[in-house]
Amino acid sequence: MRAAHFYEPNSPLRIEDVPRPDPAPGEVLIQVKACGICASDLHIFHGEIRTPTMPIPLIPGHEASGVVAACGAGVRDFTEGDRVVATVPGKTCGECPPCRHGDPSGCLVPRIVGVDYPGGFAEYFTFPTHSLVRLPDSIPWEQGAILADAVGTPFNAVIVRGGLQAGERVALFGVGGLGTHAVQIARMAGAGQLIAVDVLPAALERARELGADHVINASTEDPVARIREITDGQGVDLAVELVGRPDTITQAAACLTRGGRTVLVGIGAEPITVGPPVIFNVLNYSLLGTLGYRREDVTRLVRLVDAGRLDLAGSISARIPLEQINDGVRRLEEKIDNPVRIMVCPELKEEA
Repeated sequence: MRAAHFYEPNSPLRIEDVPRPDPAPGEVLIQVKACGICASDLHIFHGEIRTPTMPIPLIPGHEASGVVAACGAGVRDFTEGDRVVATVPGKTCGECPPCRHGDPSGCLVPRIVGVDYPGGFAEYFTFPTHSLVRLPDSIPWEQGAILADAVGTPFNAVIVRGGLQAGERVALFGVGGLGTHAVQIARMAGAGQLIAVDVLPAALERARELGADHVINASTEDPVARIREITDGQGVDLAVELVGRPDTITQAAACLTRGGRTVLVGIGAEPITVGPPVIFNVLNYSLLGTLGYRREDVTRLVRLVDAGRLDLAGSISARIPLEQINDGVRRLEEKIDNPVRIMVCPELKEEA
C-alpha cells in the first residue's frame, strides 16, 4: 500500500510503498476514505510533539474515516464493509483504573493513532474496535473524518468541560479549524451571546456567517476591553482558548464574569500568566485544561450531523490525493484560502 512517512522535523513527508498491515485480535483493517490534516500534525512535522513510543518513520494522521476491509480474531461488533470513524486515542493500556472500569477514552497511558502508531495518511491502517464509531450512509466520508478531532475536540471543550448552559455568554479565542466548529456548537447549544476573537479578517467573517454575534480583531483592538463593552461590563460565562498562546490565554482568563470558566484547548509549551490567585478566589473563576474528546462525544455528533442539526459541508476546504499531502500541509500552515480542513483522500488519483 501507499503511505506518507514522517522521518525528521521540517522535512517533506515521503510517499512510500509498504506492506499492508494485518489486524491484530480485537482490531480491524480500515481502508481509508478521508483523513484530515490538523494543526497537531504541523506540530509533529516541526518536531514540537514527540512521544517516547513514536516510531520513526511514522505514518501520521488521526482524523480518519473509512470502510472495514478485514477483521482480526475475536471481532464481533463490526464486519467487512462497515463505514466507521476512528476516534482518538485508539489503543489503550487496558490496565489503568479507567480501562478496567470500561472507560478506554479515559486511559491514563493511551497510545494515539498517527502519533504512537501508524495512522490514516495511508491507504490502510489497523485500529481497535473499542475506539470505532459507526458512520451512517447519510454522512460523507470527509465530514465523518473531521468528527474525530476538528469537531469532537471543540464539542468536548464547549459542552463537556466548559459545561455551556443555554443563555450563557461565550467568547472563543481563535476561530480557525477548531474554533470554526466551536462557533457552530456554541450556537447550537444556545449561547446567549457569542463572541469570536481572531487576527484574521477572513476567519472572523466566517465566524460571523456561522452565528457569532460579535467578532473582534485582536490585532486592532483590545479583546478584553471590547468583551467588557459588549457585555455591559460583566464579562462572559465561558471563554474557550483555541490557540495555545500565552497572551490569548491571559486574555481569555481576564474576560470572565463572576463564576466564569476558561477552557484551554490550544497546545503550547510557553509559561502562562493568568493573574493573582486572589482574583480566582474572590471571583470564583475556573481554569480548565482539556485534550481531545471522548468516543461518546463523536457518537453524539454523528447523531447531530445525521439529523441535520449540524452542517459540516462548509468545513471541507479541499480534497487532495495522498501524493499531494505536502502541498496540503503547506496550504494549511500558510493559511492559503483560509482552510478549515484539507482532506487527504487516498483513492483520489493525482493529476498527470
